[in-house]
Amino acid sequence: MSEKNKIRLQKFMADCGVASRRKSEELISAGRVKVNGHVSSLGDKIDPKKDLVTVAGKKINKTEKMYYIMLNKPRGYLTTVSDEFGRKTVMDLVDVNARVYPVGRLDKDSEGLLILTNDGSFANLLTHPRHNFAKVYRVTVRPGITDEALDKLRNGIEIDGRKTAPCDVSIITEEEGRVVLEFILREGRNRQIRKMCEAVDLEVARLKRIAVGPVKLGMLQTGKTRNLTDNEVRKLIRSSSPSEKAES
Repeated sequence: MSEKNKIRLQKFMADCGVASRRKSEELISAGRVKVNGHVSSLGDKIDPKKDLVTVAGKKINKTEKMYYIMLNKPRGYLTTVSDEFGRKTVMDLVDVNARVYPVGRLDKDSEGLLILTNDGSFANLLTHPRHNFAKVYRVTVRPGITDEALDKLRNGIEIDGRKTAPCDVSIITEEEGRVVLEFILREGRNRQIRKMCEAVDLEVARLKRIAVGPVKLGMLQTGKTRNLTDNEVRKLIRSSSPSEKAES
């Protein structure tokens, strides 16, 4: 079999809408993926036209129609395809005849812009660290914020033994016992904003993502979805290009 026709198994799985490449790698490592009846291993390559790939016993095929969906995630929903304890997930809010999955994540108590797709290459583009997509958040904190705390948030705070990258933090509104901040992050560590705020003695009352790269949440109602426009998809792809960043 010609090597030039082969692609990595996790890429094929992502292209078929099974899961992101990272999640697909986890499925392979767990022994849930077979190629031509044999349990696969990380690093395996396949010929999409000739090899039979199954996940948990189900045959997978490349999806022809690609979906790019924006969800205004409400609080109280998990960003996952399924939950073993039967808790609410973002998939309960998406009505589409395709196996889509979330790109990145918002924790259960956070809300706002979440993108779902069945395009594995697109998902990988959005989540790969080298692309450094700017993500914008509106964060309501209590009780108030000092200039010293603002400087610490902007310059980086040590979380779990590693310092966060410098980020943009600005005050949107400020009143007695309550401040609304705007965070612009270019990295995506687990519960990063909440941990950063906790480190400077701030309580996060509300956290909402309002933009990913050039795509904004806008007026989409909480719990509702819409398809990304072709122009929005193109903008996301273009903004990941090193040449585009060099020109901007």
